[in-house]
Amino acid sequence: MLSFLDAYLEDYAIGASYEFGEFVVSEEDIVDFAKQFDPQYFHVDPCKAQSSQFGGLIASGWHTCAIMMRLLAEHYISRCSSLGSPGVDKIRWLEPVRPGNTLRVRATIIENRLSRSKPDRGIVKSNVEVVNQEEIVVLTMETTGLFLSRGAP
Repeated sequence: MLSFLDAYLEDYAIGASYEFGEFVVSEEDIVDFAKQFDPQYFHVDPCKAQSSQFGGLIASGWHTCAIMMRLLAEHYISRCSSLGSPGVDKIRWLEPVRPGNTLRVRATIIENRLSRSKPDRGIVKSNVEVVNQEEIVVLTMETTGLFLSRGAP
């Protein structure tokens, strides 16, 4: 797999798809995150979560997004040309993430273009999926990243 850690705009080829990372989600991770940021009972109380519509403790969708972001930062977002992101679109939480799940990311590049107003950089859009150990897609979103062009002055 191409290493994106030193990649530039030109290295993100439209249509290319990459899988990377691995993160094992523990019950402690789920509860700790949720206590701080999403204290709904099915995220913080394993006993009460048993009687929920989920049948047990599940991770907050925002926790899943945070795991996805970590894996993107570690494997996909260039450390030498990334200029951040103006945002994401179409976040969907498709399946619950449970204690013991192992998550990885699949990113498919759907757009790559130079900026019209700043020709030293460009925009890369990617369809991102978070997949568990059973090959079930648990989260999807579309990301937009800004990257320097290799030809930038």
